[in-house]
Amino acid sequence: MNKEQVIDIFRQSGAILEGHFILSSGLRSPVFLQKARVFMNADKTSQLCAALADKIRQSGIDDIDYVVGPAVGGIIPAYETSRHLQVPNIWVEREDGKFKLRRFEIPDGARVVVIEDIVSTGLSIRETVDALREIGADVLAAACIVDRSAGKSDVGVPLIALAEYEVPAYPADDLPPELAAIAPVKPGSRHLNQTAPGKG
Repeated sequence: MNKEQVIDIFRQSGAILEGHFILSSGLRSPVFLQKARVFMNADKTSQLCAALADKIRQSGIDDIDYVVGPAVGGIIPAYETSRHLQVPNIWVEREDGKFKLRRFEIPDGARVVVIEDIVSTGLSIRETVDALREIGADVLAAACIVDRSAGKSDVGVPLIALAEYEVPAYPADDLPPELAAIAPVKPGSRHLNQTAPGKG
């Protein structure tokens, strides 16, 4: 699956939004990839994740023990990619603001690949990698459906992207006038309260 095919699936799903968006990183952008609109369609999600699993295999990474997704955004693509890789899927979630493997135990030296949905700055993957290394995991690589940094983000391990789709992102204090004229919205999930009732 090439970049155009990936982006076409996002377009078909109405998942490429235009406006003024506050990204999880805090940066501002005129374009937001609302992957939830893709993930609500199991067939489209399966197509993307099957292609991502193939790309991971083609990179030479094998003998994977676990696929790990960061909550919230990475859970669905990690689950579906793990299905195509035929390995167990687990996830990290925030506890007191820090990613932890709360619901699972893995053996020391377990070989893992981190799966994320969209990468902008790579912060969620870096935090996931740190959390896994703290408990002795061997993090082989990370993979994502779309890398909107076009290879510029350092995630701390090799990053495999199904597609690179670079879009502008700006610090909040350095916006172009046309973006500053639009009221911002914050559609991401990083700052959701992970310990709220019903979330445990």
